[in-house]
Amino acid sequence: MYQNYIKRMIDFIMALIGIIILSPILLILSIIIKVTSPGPILFKQNRVGKDNVEFKILKFRTMRIDTPKDCPTHLLDNPDQYITRVGKFLRKTSLDELPQLWNILVGDMAVIGPRPALWNQYDLISEREKYRANNIRPGLTGWAQINGRDELEIDVKAKLDGEYVEKLSFMFDMKCFFGTILSVLKHDGVVEGGTNELYKKGRSKE
Repeated sequence: MYQNYIKRMIDFIMALIGIIILSPILLILSIIIKVTSPGPILFKQNRVGKDNVEFKILKFRTMRIDTPKDCPTHLLDNPDQYITRVGKFLRKTSLDELPQLWNILVGDMAVIGPRPALWNQYDLISEREKYRANNIRPGLTGWAQINGRDELEIDVKAKLDGEYVEKLSFMFDMKCFFGTILSVLKHDGVVEGGTNELYKKGRSKE
């Protein structure tokens, strides 16, 4: 009942309210992005949604237009060289994710759920299949995001996504929601370059 009907209704209402209340901020950020670097305001990318159906995710553009396409940030040799000055701030504060309120409004995503994988992140998609995590709408934030975010290895991330599927309920969504607010304020788990960068750091200490 909750997963099929109530959750979707809550998502729609929250996304609509969010867009209305945050519209001045969305406008200001759009102007800043446009005047500080060449290229579009929004970044669109194919992501894997519910039941492995692809959709176009929306983000504020944080990287230069010459950044390799459809490549996860953690696979770039030096992601900092592609991120704009404004983009660094947007990514650190997670403000680049705000356009996904539209994805939630139209039903591509939920407020809480596994973060949508890139269409070519076959390892993550495959791991999530083991836990039925591809059978629900991906989220703006989720259980994995407040338990490591960029720091998580693929198998750990997929397992946490599966744990979310098992515990999916209104109270667990609230736990993820307020946990996300705390994580954003503390900038927990944000590592440009993700697990690849952590691997390099670990190797340098050996």
